[in-house]
Amino acid sequence: MRNKRKHLSLMMAIVLLFSNCQSGAKVISQKIEKPLNIILLIGDGMGLAQISAASFISGGLSLDLFVELGLLRTSSGNDYITDSAAGATAFSTGEKTFNGAIGVGMDTLSRQSILELAEQNGLSTGLISTCSVTHATPASFYAHQRNREMHREIANDFYGKGIDFMAGTGKPYFSIEKLLAGGYQISSGTIPSNADASKKQFCFFNDSIHPPKAAERGNWLEAITKQGMQHLSQNKKGFFLMVEGSQIDWGGHDTDFNYTVTELIDFDKAVKAAYEFAKKDGNTLVIVTADHETGGLSLDAGNLKKRTIQHHYASTHHSGIMVPVYAYGPGASMLKGTHENTEVFKAMKLLLGL
Repeated sequence: MRNKRKHLSLMMAIVLLFSNCQSGAKVISQKIEKPLNIILLIGDGMGLAQISAASFISGGLSLDLFVELGLLRTSSGNDYITDSAAGATAFSTGEKTFNGAIGVGMDTLSRQSILELAEQNGLSTGLISTCSVTHATPASFYAHQRNREMHREIANDFYGKGIDFMAGTGKPYFSIEKLLAGGYQISSGTIPSNADASKKQFCFFNDSIHPPKAAERGNWLEAITKQGMQHLSQNKKGFFLMVEGSQIDWGGHDTDFNYTVTELIDFDKAVKAAYEFAKKDGNTLVIVTADHETGGLSLDAGNLKKRTIQHHYASTHHSGIMVPVYAYGPGASMLKGTHENTEVFKAMKLLLGL
């Protein structure tokens, strides 16, 4: 089945990548092998300095295995510096929007997301986050609200979407009765060992809105990513899964270098799980990127023997520095080069044939 799919999916395509460069749209003629599944991993606030630091301190990251790389411009529709809501909405809908917007355009009207398109076309879908699933990044894939702080309204947009696998915090924002009525098996506090493969899964990390840091989570993100991929891969039509390492960004806002690096190393374990799944499966595209860089982190000096780094942050906010995009699997070459962040959506939509 897998080899047959690979042969059937080989096609010649003319791909238009609207990169807002002076010469206009980039036109690339190339053979594209289409994936059955896409896993999008977003390291919130993860810039090249954060990756460089985590790789040096840990002795190497799974990200080092990726050979297809590009860069993304991150500006929002109304500001050179994006926030996570506008940044994630660019990934999920392919449109620039104003800071604070969740799944809506500059006109505040809803835009269909890649997750909703996947659902509409019979694919399974999932969202995983190390913060509340009503926060900006995960919310932008299923909700449509003009303000990212409208957590209860965002949670209300979840019902009826048909999302097959959901994991993170934010339990107080949701109605357990509605989730049960929607066919969800709900767990809280631990990764369910008795998950019903025939039911949709909603895995709350705890009963709170607030998530713990990586040291307290243990291997939760890696393990829940593996469980999510296993659950979604039951669908022979394919799946779309978004995994967010939320607190890399929080470390940047706090100008807490150890917090930033620890969260990124934890996120990289989920990247490794996705990479290994894709390598074995052969029909899965893994995309790893960031919505923006946080803190304007500078690495000033380091000790090669002790693997320590002297650093400083330029601010407690986001920066306009371009962020990397890594890709592995069928269609990975589409994201090579320099692009607007909206091109991630366009590539995913084209490759999944939505």
